[in-house]
Amino acid sequence: MNRKDQGTAISTSRRKVVLGAGAAVAAAMTVPLLSSEEAANASTTNQPTGSLASYRRASGKIVTKDGTEIFYKDWGAGQPIVFSHGWPLSADDWDAQMMFFLAKGYRVIAHDRRGHGRSTQTNDGNDMEHYAADLAALTEALDLHNAIHIGHSTGGGEVVAYVARHGLARTAKIVLISAVPPIMVKNGANPDGTPIEVFDGFRKALLENRSQFYLDVPSGPFYGFNRTGAKVSEGTIRNWWRQGMMGGAKAQYDCIQAFSETDFTSDLKKITLPALVLHGDDDQVVPYKDSAVRSAKFLQNATLKIYPGLPHGMLTTHHEVINEDILKFIKS
Repeated sequence: MNRKDQGTAISTSRRKVVLGAGAAVAAAMTVPLLSSEEAANASTTNQPTGSLASYRRASGKIVTKDGTEIFYKDWGAGQPIVFSHGWPLSADDWDAQMMFFLAKGYRVIAHDRRGHGRSTQTNDGNDMEHYAADLAALTEALDLHNAIHIGHSTGGGEVVAYVARHGLARTAKIVLISAVPPIMVKNGANPDGTPIEVFDGFRKALLENRSQFYLDVPSGPFYGFNRTGAKVSEGTIRNWWRQGMMGGAKAQYDCIQAFSETDFTSDLKKITLPALVLHGDDDQVVPYKDSAVRSAKFLQNATLKIYPGLPHGMLTTHHEVINEDILKFIKS
């Protein structure tokens, strides 16, 4: 064998080794990280039943009346749990909850808000009225009844607006996590709110360098990674950045006004359903005393739980605790 043939043989051999190792890693990654009982539940609930026509896609899009495409994930069977994400993220922010409740035998649905994630990068309609109407269109398209609606941050406002204005008959319970209602911005009716200058700063940072801004937020206040002794997760920071950069800059810019200036007081008062309000007392984004405490008073049937030392993004950093508390509430 000449030197050229030897080199070709070695190169081919290396490729085979690399491909073989890659296949082994891929095979290992398919092993479910669930207990045997949970894996059985998840496997069973995802199987098609009845005719092929009755089989639901695991993900897809609906088109709203104004032509906006809303991306959603829809996994499992059983009582539906619908998740509404925070700004400027996507349905992917609910991974820890989707997998947990899927394994418990629930049907789990999460969508990308208009202008966010894989949904249409909208120029207009980036307000709570449209967010609530989009969620109503999704629940109708998927024919959801007796649903549990769970919202984080901006998504908490979306849930409140949807249930009060469209969804009382289709909803069983709601859960608000680090949510923005009743209203964030400081004004005459909300003297303890967050000054408008803070939200102007958000808008300025987004316009100047959205990519850097979307690194600074998760690296600092969102997950409490700026606190002394915090266990910083680079993967969590990068996942936040990834989700944010998937969405449209215009829609995310508009959404700052939607989550900060919308007054949900009248919506909260209309909701008679059981509600669980969860918030960390070290939330540096949505201060709990001006949000969770007040929302629980306006809701007619609320349970309030404040977690000492937990941050705004506690659904990610402390998902084991949050998931178990939500499960207890759903089963109660």
